[in-house]
Amino acid sequence: MRIGELAERTGTTTRALRYYEGLGLLPARRTANGYRSYDGSDQRLVEEIRSLLEIGFALEETRPFVECLRSGHAAGDECPDSVAVYRRKLTEIDGLSARLALVRAHLESQLAKLNALPVEESTCSVQRTT
Repeated sequence: MRIGELAERTGTTTRALRYYEGLGLLPARRTANGYRSYDGSDQRLVEEIRSLLEIGFALEETRPFVECLRSGHAAGDECPDSVAVYRRKLTEIDGLSARLALVRAHLESQLAKLNALPVEESTCSVQRTT
């Protein structure tokens, strides 16, 4: 299949596919007339990339999954390097969750302080100077 058909089948753009090719994530096969040529395995690679991007992975983080598929595995997460990316992502998410919990606690504390103020003290008025 040609690049336009692959883009349509995978819900992406030809520009994105060229970008993936430039990064070495998608193989660059050419026909005699110079057109890019893709097959079902390339479609599977793009689908893997797209699904990982949709859940928040960076494009470079998809590389171990793509390489795993290219090496003949049925799924991109069957290889140790892919599992390592999953572990790093979970650690990252845990850190973000902890940071969000701290921010939430701070905001709740600030709101509790404001709710304890008498009504007239908790209102703001802006005075204009001319």
